[in-house]
Amino acid sequence: MKTVLVLGGTGEARELAGALAGTRVISSLAGRVSRPRLPPGEVRVGGFGGVQGLVDYLRAERVDAVVDATHPFAARITANAAAATAATGTPFLVLRRPPWPPQPGWTYVDGVAEAAELVRGRRAFVTTGRQELHHFTSGVARTVDPPGATDLTVVLDRGPYTLDGELALMREHRVEVLVTKDSGGPMTAAKLDAARHLGLPVVVVRRPPVPDAPLVETVAEAVAWLTRGSGAG
Repeated sequence: MKTVLVLGGTGEARELAGALAGTRVISSLAGRVSRPRLPPGEVRVGGFGGVQGLVDYLRAERVDAVVDATHPFAARITANAAAATAATGTPFLVLRRPPWPPQPGWTYVDGVAEAAELVRGRRAFVTTGRQELHHFTSGVARTVDPPGATDLTVVLDRGPYTLDGELALMREHRVEVLVTKDSGGPMTAAKLDAARHLGLPVVVVRRPPVPDAPLVETVAEAVAWLTRGSGAG
């Protein structure tokens, strides 16, 4: 039996773990969410201790291939995985859902701090996660778990979301601008439809670059790579 390490707690990571019948799949979650949705198979939670820690783990578990199916903005673990797999000669694949197609009224920025400066003075609906809310001064933020100290009104919720629900939230909080990371996928796309319906501008944080590695956009493509192209099938 081959061993595949799947990095990430995304929907794609869970789907991939379930699709690899006959393979030993170890799913690695960062542990930033208190009640994560767990994939089938073996699950580990927490970091590896940097590149060397991941190198040691790959060797100890005799991992045959690594699939990085983390969130598109989980740049540190992606970089560490690229370095560790290069050091061990382990086949490495990046699975990333495609970004959202750009729309009229969207402004792209390179980071959350830049987004916060751009919307300063307006009531923003901030959906960039809880790590960088300190940059914002006015509006409402939605997070899965409670953030630290923030000037924003906080709504705790987990997707998928609906158009009606997003419209109601934006109207209730008198939102003037939406701030989001370019996460892609349908689970959180309803906020974009709601912003368009209300005529609100959208500020989109660009994705960080991916490493020089094979890149696919769907679970089916990842399964095909594992069974035919990586040597792990």
